[in-house]
Amino acid sequence: MPTHISIFEHPEFSSMLASRPYAEGVIFAVASAPEIPMPEEWMPWVIDQSGSHSISKQQADELADGLMKQLRDALDAMRKQAALLPAYCKWSQESEQRSALCDWLKGVLTGHQQLEKVWQRAWHQGGEQGSDLPALAERLTRCLKLFSTLAEPEQALANAPDNKRSTLHEGLPKLFVSLPAMLQEYVAISGELAGHLPNQFETFQSE
Repeated sequence: MPTHISIFEHPEFSSMLASRPYAEGVIFAVASAPEIPMPEEWMPWVIDQSGSHSISKQQADELADGLMKQLRDALDAMRKQAALLPAYCKWSQESEQRSALCDWLKGVLTGHQQLEKVWQRAWHQGGEQGSDLPALAERLTRCLKLFSTLAEPEQALANAPDNKRSTLHEGLPKLFVSLPAMLQEYVAISGELAGHLPNQFETFQSE
């Protein structure tokens, strides 16, 4: 596979994968986890399960290599403190024009949910080693609440009390502006917890 194109742009593999924004959101959550799961655990989360895809071993290896490159790129952005939100994620009052943003955040939330046991293990270890878990929990809850609101703004508005719905609607663009900083915060929280678990970060950097 040519090295200059993404696995999601490759005609041979794009149909086998979930939408690019969703899949890249999942990969961001995997890269952000306190402990990165093995590839065979997380790769099925980004593969389209709706159809049966018959592929050769060579194709499977190329697909895995392409997904690992995506993971390494995400880790590299975190290490360099580069922008974590993809450039294609834009806010708009029009649902179609913000669909990539919503799909990416849904991927992030799905990945976080899939990795809940990893987070809980890090949480447990952190508590044993004296971390300020209530403060971390408050920060993490704030991040996930923001992600959820922007992932499904219509649902957030529907669930809001009548007297707060208008304020939330007007505030959605400001929430989007704060999203890059909240993604950095999410990664920082994971980093604080990761010190209590075997750190796999460099493993994926050096491959």
